[in-house]
Amino acid sequence: MKTADEYDVVVVGGGPAGIAAACELRDRGVRDLLLIEREADLGGVPRHCDHRAFGVAEFGRLLRGPDYARRLTAALRGVDVMCRTSVVSIHPQGVLEVRSPVGMRRICGRHVLLATGTRETPRSARLVSGTRPWGVMTTGALQQFVHLKHFRPFRRPVIVGSELVAYSALLTLRHAGARAAAMIESASCATAFPRLGRIAAAAFGTRLLTGTELVAIEGEARVTGVQIARQGRRERLACDGVIFSGDFVPESALVRGSHLDLDRGTGGPAVDQYGRCSDSVYFAAGNVLRPVEPAWRAWREGRIVAGAMARALRGELPTLAPSAAISAVAPLQYACPQRYVAAATDLLPLPLHVRPLCAASGILRVLVDDREIWRQRVALGRLRRLEIPVPPQSVRGSRVEIRIEED
Repeated sequence: MKTADEYDVVVVGGGPAGIAAACELRDRGVRDLLLIEREADLGGVPRHCDHRAFGVAEFGRLLRGPDYARRLTAALRGVDVMCRTSVVSIHPQGVLEVRSPVGMRRICGRHVLLATGTRETPRSARLVSGTRPWGVMTTGALQQFVHLKHFRPFRRPVIVGSELVAYSALLTLRHAGARAAAMIESASCATAFPRLGRIAAAAFGTRLLTGTELVAIEGEARVTGVQIARQGRRERLACDGVIFSGDFVPESALVRGSHLDLDRGTGGPAVDQYGRCSDSVYFAAGNVLRPVEPAWRAWREGRIVAGAMARALRGELPTLAPSAAISAVAPLQYACPQRYVAAATDLLPLPLHVRPLCAASGILRVLVDDREIWRQRVALGRLRRLEIPVPPQSVRGSRVEIRIEED
């Protein structure tokens, strides 16, 4: 007999991937379903992204982040939701230890979806020296200050990094009536499309300093400046804040402290083409799988994995073994998913994709037990995703290796 804390599916995370999965499971007839979100409101990161960059794939129109989050939340009708609730640990057999405003409790799911998303790397993990003044934060924290709390934390900060999220920081600063003193990037060109460096200067009046390292932060009560190393010289930039942007990592603390396998390349849980983890009770979708993809991709992955979970509930998903391990060779950072199992050909799989640590070009080869099954000449930018059209049913072997070789 079912107790109040037992469910067919528990979804952990109320961002685009988690909400899309919960809606798909509901639409496939799964009624005994719970979604857990640690924040007070659903919607994930888009809640505090005020620019129009969301919703085309999901709703057929371009939306501001808060409007997109509200539409996602409205789509959850009929699904049980617990907000302000954090999953503290996960255990075999779908057992979750959770903390809510009423205290600790155990919740159990026949299957559990991890959709905890991603986060930017803060200062503490970047090993930047100097003092510890107020005014050092990530882009996500900046957006929450400006768009949720309606507070301008500084007027002339320095932005560290040049991924797309750094340009989101520029937009947020403009909204708050502030302007960045500079964007600094350690690589020789901008990470998010090299020409965007010109946009930073032309549209926002902000210099992009490439080949530049942040050495130290200055200030006592507040940030007063930073020390940078550029072209073999050390310089000082006056500023009143530091925004660490990008350098995303999966929000995978639950996996790291659990029995589930973690992939070293992505930093997220290792999964097969159905989003299934090393324990077949658990699945994962969205940016917890790897850093970092736009909201529409997380939403799409949530739906794909939900379809597999619905089949798993009916005992129709292929078993985890035997399987073919998928690996990527440097300069490729990772391959995702990390395992192919015997395929149900009528079930949509997660797209196989790779991402390089640095710009790379040559012949991209896919080898199954040292036998080439696919090749293509590529020129990949730093951290640019590439999908590989090798379906699971085409893999007959125990080991898949993806590598780039010079022409």
